[in-house]
Amino acid sequence: MSTVPAEVLPTGALPLRSQEAGDGAAPLAPRARLLPAMAAVYRAQLSRARVARIPLLFVATFQSIGIMVLMRGVVDGGSEARAVVAGSTVLVVAFVALNLLAQYFGQLRASGGLDHYATLPVPPAAVVLGAAGAYASFTVPGTVVTAVAGSLLFGLPLGQLWILGAVVPLAGAALAGLGAALGLLAPRQELATLLGQLGMSAALLLGVLPAERLPEPIGWARDLLPSTYGVEALARTFEPRPDWAAVGLDLAVCGAVGVVSLAVATWAYRRAAVR
Repeated sequence: MSTVPAEVLPTGALPLRSQEAGDGAAPLAPRARLLPAMAAVYRAQLSRARVARIPLLFVATFQSIGIMVLMRGVVDGGSEARAVVAGSTVLVVAFVALNLLAQYFGQLRASGGLDHYATLPVPPAAVVLGAAGAYASFTVPGTVVTAVAGSLLFGLPLGQLWILGAVVPLAGAALAGLGAALGLLAPRQELATLLGQLGMSAALLLGVLPAERLPEPIGWARDLLPSTYGVEALARTFEPRPDWAAVGLDLAVCGAVGVVSLAVATWAYRRAAVR
């Protein structure tokens, strides 16, 4: 257990017995503000992810490129090719931000790691947002490689790939919030892993396959998937004349879903931490 010299502590953090004789109680540390606490959690999680998750990011990228190679024998071009490339690109985000984050929070809850976070003077939202942001950021190299490889494979233009700068954080926020909520609400670690895998499978089947080839009931389920709107926004930018109003609307919906999913994940964290 580390110690800090008393002279570097603020006056309010000194033991109470040094301020009031005869009382041995010590005041609690002041609660950290949201943004600094979130930044600290983000840096810690990103550092951990770089060490432990690089092989998994390679698997996610290789998986998405492999899917596009397989679909190349079925899809020649047009809207279907745009859907395949966009869906495969966002699938990298789903693999890391949804699947792995669900497993991480499920493991954290099962191992008692939430008790450690609960003892820290940080807001619950900082833990959820910091972890979600780190996992979403970790997907950036894989999404760029997948989008470039898919564009070259299907002969799509590369000029609008800057839109990934909006698609990745918004789709990542929505999927990371969903993954965190699944991991925190699952009663057992094994169930959290299963739910994360099912969520990633849904992103694969409903995101990569062209929407016009899906039966209508499955199309409704596709509309409920948070990553769908990121896929649609990216796919529209591959068109010769992108409809930027529609792209902006898709991104706005994706962002709104991200806010809701992160709010649910924060509530789930509070609920799990007090049990």
